[in-house]
Amino acid sequence: MSKQEKVPQKATDHHERRIKNAFKRKGWSEVKANDSWAIFKIMSEFVEGFEAMQRIRPCVSIFGSARTAPEAPEYKLAEEIAFLLTGHGYGVITGGGPGIMEAANKGAQRGGGTSVGLNIELPFEQEPNPYIDKEKSLNFDYFFVRKVMFIKYSQGFIVLPGGFGTMDELFEALTLIQTQKIARFPIILVGRKYWQGLLDWIKSTMGDKYHYVNPVDMDLFSVVDNAEEAVAAIDGFYSKYMLKPNF
Repeated sequence: MSKQEKVPQKATDHHERRIKNAFKRKGWSEVKANDSWAIFKIMSEFVEGFEAMQRIRPCVSIFGSARTAPEAPEYKLAEEIAFLLTGHGYGVITGGGPGIMEAANKGAQRGGGTSVGLNIELPFEQEPNPYIDKEKSLNFDYFFVRKVMFIKYSQGFIVLPGGFGTMDELFEALTLIQTQKIARFPIILVGRKYWQGLLDWIKSTMGDKYHYVNPVDMDLFSVVDNAEEAVAAIDGFYSKYMLKPNF
């Protein structure tokens, strides 16, 4: 997912200049003093998010690149996964942007299910996609608050090909589950061809060579190739484990 992946160079340069100019106009102590006031904005985002999200039924979050074009096979795949999930009683949560996110929200609406979009404010304009339920489109300034909403209110992650933002969300969930900070939930990677190189590197380099990853942790996720397998993996998990909040 991820709006994080789509940053035009001009917008990035403008944002960096704006930050540098802000620092030039203020002393270090004055800049740091603003941190105390930021906590109120952070708290308000948590409260607004919790109040809105507590009313949704069980949902699965779908992640993938914001750059995926509507004619791409991955776009069609994300839409089909979301559509099938609604038929199995799940709503869908995405990052609310274009690409895979748009496809998943589109599939959820087509299936008559809950369609949630957790948007992030970025230095460049990017409107929420048109397939999000009106009352379930939320905006966040802070990535970490937004990630809490994904983790807390998802009964599973389905991850399609994506970039840094997608990887961030994937490994955040894996880390929290591996360290037992949250209850385990299904994490499904879609597209063996895309994921295999990364998985081979984790196993051979991080695991076998340096022993930084325990082999049993490779069982924290599943890899599938199509929509039916992705939804079956979610159903299979909850045939063994009770559906419950993550924390």
